[in-house]
Formats: sequence, C-alpha cells, structure tokens
Amino acid sequence: MLKNISPLISPELLKILAEMGHGDTVVLADANYPACSGGAKHVVRADGIGVPTLLEAILPLLPLDTFVAKPITLMEVVPGDNYVPDIWNEYRRIFNNNDLNDDQLETIERFAFYEHADTAYCVVATGERARYANVILKKGIIEA
Repeated sequence: MLKNISPLISPELLKILAEMGHGDTVVLADANYPACSGGAKHVVRADGIGVPTLLEAILPLLPLDTFVAKPITLMEVVPGDNYVPDIWNEYRRIFNNNDLNDDQLETIERFAFYEHADTAYCVVATGERARYANVILKKGIIEA
C-alpha cells in the first residue's frame, strides 16, 4: 500500500506513469476511442472510470512539460457537428485546481489527434461516455 495515491490509479498505470520520460505522452481516452488499434506502446484499461475523475487523480502525480507551449491537447469538434463538449468546462476546472490554465491547452483536428495519440507512450481506455472527452498530456520534468 502507498499513501496519497488515488485508488483509481492501478498498479499498472502507476508503473507506466513512472516509466514515462520527458516528452512522453499519455492519452486519457473516452469509451469510443480506438485505444487498441493505434500505435501506443501501452494500453491500460480503466473501465468504469470517467476521464475527469482519472484526470484529477493523475495531475498531482504527473509533471507537465514546461518546454512546450501546450502540454495539454484535446480533440476538436468535427466541423459541422454542433455538439458542445460540456466536459471541457469540467476539464478547465480541474486544470485550474492544478495551477494550469487555458494557455497550456490546445485543440487539434480529429485525425491529427489520432496521429498524435498513435505516438503516445500509453493510452488509458476509460469508461467515459461524453463525446470529445479525449485528452493528451505531455510529461515534463521534476525540478531539482
């Protein structure tokens, strides 16, 4: 047992987050995301857990990259889709609670997102059912 680590973070995910190096990325994928058909080095199942809940558990553990302008990436709404991803407001609240802001966030086109995610160190396949709920986090360094 360890203290101060959310029980939502499985031993497998904790190991992978620790293995990740500076510049590696982790994708928190919604339930519709093709997690197993991409090129990520690892896929971890987190069925039944929503992305916001997992994001809240991971951010205190994972330093984000300060050498890039936008260490957080979301999938853009597809042109012509009038859907408004309310979940993004929840993400902003979580980011703000972790001393992050909108300036560190980018959205990219759907297929560009998939290409970027295919190079991820890990994809975490969650049970999140909200649309456009996918998030990519780029790991940074821990300052001395």
